[in-house]
Amino acid sequence: MHIRTSFPHETVHEDLRVPLTDGTLLHARVWRPLGGEPVPALLEYTPSRLTDRTAARDAQRHPWYAGHGYASVRVDARGHGNSEGVPGAGHPARDAAEVVDRLAAQPWCDGEVGMFGIARGGTLALQTAALAPEPLKAVVSVCASDGASDDRYDNDRHRTGGSALTGGAYSRAAATLTDAALPPDPHHAGPAWRALWLRRLAGLEPPSYTHDTFPPLTTVTTVTPFTGRTALTGLTASTAPVLAVGGWHDPDHDTVLRLIAHLPPDRVRGLIGPWPHTYPDRDRPPGPAIGFLQETLRWWDHWLKDTDTGALAEPLLRAYVIATHPPATTYRTLPGRWIGEAGWPSPDVTRVTYALRGAPRLVRSPLHTGVDAGAFLPRGGDADLPPDQREEDARSVCFDVPLGAETWVLGRARVRLRLRREVPRGQVVARLCDVAPDGSSTLVTRGAFRLGGRLHAPEAEGGAVPWTPGAAEEVSFDLGAAGYAFPPGHTVRLAVSSAYWPWFWPAPGSEAGFTLDPEGSVFELPVRHHETGIYPQNTNWTGAGGADQDRPTDQATPDDRPDIGFPEPEQAEPLGVATHAPLDPPDPERLVVRDPAGDEWRLDVTPRENGTHAHPDGLEVTEETRESYTVRDGDARSALVRSDRTIRLHRPETAWATTVHTRSELRHTDRTAFADDRANHEEGDLSDGLSDGLSDGLSDGLSGDLLDGLSGDLLAVNEVMCSEGAEVVFHHTWEQRIPWPAD
Repeated sequence: MHIRTSFPHETVHEDLRVPLTDGTLLHARVWRPLGGEPVPALLEYTPSRLTDRTAARDAQRHPWYAGHGYASVRVDARGHGNSEGVPGAGHPARDAAEVVDRLAAQPWCDGEVGMFGIARGGTLALQTAALAPEPLKAVVSVCASDGASDDRYDNDRHRTGGSALTGGAYSRAAATLTDAALPPDPHHAGPAWRALWLRRLAGLEPPSYTHDTFPPLTTVTTVTPFTGRTALTGLTASTAPVLAVGGWHDPDHDTVLRLIAHLPPDRVRGLIGPWPHTYPDRDRPPGPAIGFLQETLRWWDHWLKDTDTGALAEPLLRAYVIATHPPATTYRTLPGRWIGEAGWPSPDVTRVTYALRGAPRLVRSPLHTGVDAGAFLPRGGDADLPPDQREEDARSVCFDVPLGAETWVLGRARVRLRLRREVPRGQVVARLCDVAPDGSSTLVTRGAFRLGGRLHAPEAEGGAVPWTPGAAEEVSFDLGAAGYAFPPGHTVRLAVSSAYWPWFWPAPGSEAGFTLDPEGSVFELPVRHHETGIYPQNTNWTGAGGADQDRPTDQATPDDRPDIGFPEPEQAEPLGVATHAPLDPPDPERLVVRDPAGDEWRLDVTPRENGTHAHPDGLEVTEETRESYTVRDGDARSALVRSDRTIRLHRPETAWATTVHTRSELRHTDRTAFADDRANHEEGDLSDGLSDGLSDGLSDGLSGDLLDGLSGDLLAVNEVMCSEGAEVVFHHTWEQRIPWPAD
């Protein structure tokens, strides 16, 4: 990482309040060139808090853009950080479009605006572009969900093949609730901070109540632009060009492929690297990291300054094809090479079909199958990537295809399986693995399909086709996209299971599994033509130890395939946030615990962000998060998800201290009642230390009439307690019954 300290422009930064038409004031921080002519503005608009949550990241990104001649603006969304309003009120994309118009009218802006962001910020950038505010001339969207598929049996961050993504969606919902309950900082919001906080808390609701962060499990519906999550339809009518960026280890990388397939090629480019859920220049494993700020500067200069930077001379898609590697939960750098595609779907990719062989096989996986899936949202942690898949393969039914030649895969593999089930519900999960001669199994990609509610007939009237118990049916579904090179002598393994916990919530009855008939069952690989190959390594190869490792000198890329490369990562000076290490050794990031007596499996997740972070302005942020995912083999109704989060904001010089505790649970209502179980939970109770009245009221709320007669449904419980010093200023519990399953 190169830290840049001198730039073409001197810069200044200031905090502003951006008014919306309804009178709400949003907190903004602007970095811009000092003096001179007006310049284009770049907007990052997100619910994440700019004065603490993203402060360190912002300090190395926005000043860099300002030093290169842009007014780079970071704005907290309505009801978040130091902005006024209530979380969930208004429409985030329409608010952002208003901000775009406001920025364009500033005296230091020349009227041209670009917008960028990652995750929710990247999604908002796409949604704002689809609203087509006139000043918005270009977008960079990273690790974003486009919500492009109206088919909820396709894949997005909420569902895959109709199966609810438990490990990702509910965890994010819990984190979103915690962040929404955090107070404004009096250092920035002034004396009105407490009144703003109390108004915010009065309108607080869990995300599952206000939008489909964890969508209802009752039906699979379609959505239209901006009434739900869909951005792609509006983008096709927008004129703002999009640079879509993703990582193979981020769950939303298929967004990039959808955007380059649907948008006009003169206003879209795609970039997919080996990265996790992060900006590609942050050097979080797996890499290699790239000079992403320099790459985006080419995009901004082309569209906002009318400068020929060669941005559109790049291939429509630049993708990193990952080379074979032993399975491991982290890699500093994954071996592979960059390739370019002039179109998508690519004429260089051919679908190759492999037929399954053998007698019918019973697929009845233990419900804990999936504990070695790795993190749903990898962020560069030591335990994020899937470990060796041999144990998962042993819990699955596997079909192996030995390879005699190097085989590249680029795009989405597809399976077509003939299944027979004796029960009306269930799910089928398919994984593709690279099996080395020593037997180690590296996960390449995966996908799932919920059985029962709809089968394979989306065009059927009413959107549902019941499965007749005992009948044989054919199901087809895509796996997540991948860029991977299988070497000769390795084996492509298709592993099929009936469970994948905690990624997918198990349907009651799914314990019975299903019978897979190989006759008529196939899987298809999107095989890409390769010009020189990765084995032996070519001139574009990056080894596991970093760039330039073991590069041979006797091979070259063909003349019609120009080299694709990037400069080294470069950022502005770091903010200087200090992290205080705890005295006790940290807990493992991911720990699998088995109770052999009860045949119960629990995955405990402890994010690496836990700890105390001291900011240069005196703010101390202490975070502690623990998540657990529990299931008992042979009992789908035993599934339980729990998230406990605590965030403390403290300014020692003013003795200001606030604490937000949240707890979120999802379980079947016929499991031991939440109120009864929590008394024995090792983490205790949010009501510990409260008055008897508060504690009793909480128990009454959790064990009342709502828990009666709901056998077979799910119960989502969210509890929030907020304190200023020792005073509890807010305490509320929400309960939501979710009919499950419904066909």
